[in-house]
Amino acid sequence: MREIVIISGKGGTGKTSLCAAFAALARNAVLCDLDVDVPDLHIVLNPRDGESHLFMGGNKAVVREADCVGCGQCSSLCRFDAVTMRDGKACISELDCEGCGVCVALCPARALDFPEARCGDWYIGDTRFGPFLHAVLVPGQENSGKLVTLLKREARELAKKTGRETILCDGSPGIGCPVISSLSGATLAVAVVEPSLSGRHDFDRVARVCSHFRVPIGVIVNKASINPEETERIRAYCEREGHTLLGTVPFTTDITAATIEGKAVTETSSGISATLAAIWDKIDALADSKARERLQLRGFGTDL
Repeated sequence: MREIVIISGKGGTGKTSLCAAFAALARNAVLCDLDVDVPDLHIVLNPRDGESHLFMGGNKAVVREADCVGCGQCSSLCRFDAVTMRDGKACISELDCEGCGVCVALCPARALDFPEARCGDWYIGDTRFGPFLHAVLVPGQENSGKLVTLLKREARELAKKTGRETILCDGSPGIGCPVISSLSGATLAVAVVEPSLSGRHDFDRVARVCSHFRVPIGVIVNKASINPEETERIRAYCEREGHTLLGTVPFTTDITAATIEGKAVTETSSGISATLAAIWDKIDALADSKARERLQLRGFGTDL
């Protein structure tokens, strides 16, 4: 089984649009949106007949008013100013509570509970390209990395159950916890880079993260025609660092037009469809190669 994760060092590079384009080209794949903070791949894939599940992550303190003696100790101990006193009783703000549990452990009246908190929801549905998983984290909630890990685990189980050989993931921008969780166990990371100084800088950061976790990386320069000089600098960087340059995609409004219609650009007659199909063939071959290398390192030989 191969896991291909589309990433970017910053937002706005076109990562999700290209992931949707590749989803239309992939065969026998499970699709997964790992950008749990701001998911949007579902807008193009339009999943249906889905399942909805609660994501419980972390705990929040809750006061049992009948047992609270109003001593105020929880308020004085809370470093996050989540506890206030009202009418002689403690009151805890759900948004401000960080779930540290100090108030629960040190309440002299044992008047606080510490239940699991709902941090979001995750979904499984069917699309015209195959099964699709995505999730939505409640605004302000944490544990995005944990939710990404849950999605990846469910995607692997679904791939095994349905006999699919590829998991294609739309990762989060940046280099934070959800990105690190997205890369865990990945066969190949595909970085979408825009040809700008900030784009090159942020690509360097995410490439270093991939290198740290020993995840091979392929590179696509999107909107390459906007800045040919910067595109060449990125090409030289890839050659110097040993990253595979999968191809360049010129700037076009065709992707926006396709998205407005609820389509991936590779479902249209756009002139860049052939370019993206050629890039996908390279991704497919590179992922196969890396999967074989991994099996060989584990002592399973090269016969798949």
